[in-house]
Amino acid sequence: MAGGMGGLGLVAFVVIALLLGVDPTALLAPSSGPAPASYQGQDDLRDFAAVVLADTEDVWQARFAAEGGTYEPVPIVLYTARTSSGCGLADSAIGPFYCPGDQRIYLDLSFFDQLERGLGARGDFARAYVIAHEVGHHVQDQLGILSAIDRRMAGLPEAEANALSVRLELQADCLAGIWAQDAEAQLGVLEPGDIEEALGAAGRIGDDVLQERGQGYVVPDSFTHGTAQQRINWFRRGYESDDLRDCDTFSAGVL
Repeated sequence: MAGGMGGLGLVAFVVIALLLGVDPTALLAPSSGPAPASYQGQDDLRDFAAVVLADTEDVWQARFAAEGGTYEPVPIVLYTARTSSGCGLADSAIGPFYCPGDQRIYLDLSFFDQLERGLGARGDFARAYVIAHEVGHHVQDQLGILSAIDRRMAGLPEAEANALSVRLELQADCLAGIWAQDAEAQLGVLEPGDIEEALGAAGRIGDDVLQERGQGYVVPDSFTHGTAQQRINWFRRGYESDDLRDCDTFSAGVL
């Protein structure tokens, strides 16, 4: 399989899991997935999200299967204004998110317009990057990383908890980069300029950029997703290396 994961790939995640206190025997066990995806809203966005989601399923199912594991596809719920989720109320102010409580991705339809018109991140692959990032969180969930980090964050001072959140989010960016590489090598779905669109989106949703736009100054201790340059770097790292070992943000000395 072009760009496929060798034996060391998932082993690296097992090592990370051990460091985080996760039972590695659970990493290859099938999980109980939710019901098929439900879609609401505009047909063009629904169809686009469905295509991207199907591509992520092809890539991650192949990677998990190569190690004898099972990847459970993640549904995406597209909504307008607000909806309920397993993590509480979802509304347009929250932005896209993955909910481990019901193992679903939630995306308000207006976000894509905000991404393009408000933030200047244009192109289909800018949108695809957003979805692939949230799928990255689902991969983390399947590997037990989300729950392990949640336990580590409990009771920590806010700045330390935020620092862990940044590493979690940057790993999801790296996983999105790996997906992009596999989608290009295996599925042939990328077009010239697509990676630049993804990098452009990553650079426009960094904590520093959003805080500067929103309040005119930045507060690094409050970062939860990473700076624009960090997000660009980790997506590019996943795309260029196509190696899960290179997505170990928790062991990285410099982000």
